[in-house]
Amino acid sequence: MRTEPTARIPLGILALLAALSVYALVVARYVPDLIGAWPTLGQAAVYLVLGIVWLLPLKRFMVWMETGSFRLPKQN
Repeated sequence: MRTEPTARIPLGILALLAALSVYALVVARYVPDLIGAWPTLGQAAVYLVLGIVWLLPLKRFMVWMETGSFRLPKQN
């Protein structure tokens, strides 16, 4: 466990907020034009998937913020 603070955590949080903002703006700008004529359940499914997709890289990003490496630490 680290005892000294690092700049990775505040920088990681700022990067995460920036990336999520860009992702949300891209989804809000382009997806309605592509699926606007679809049935409501189809649109709901697309937005559900897009709402979950951003979580996929989050674990490795959080590991990087804590350890400085994108790889998971080995368990002994």
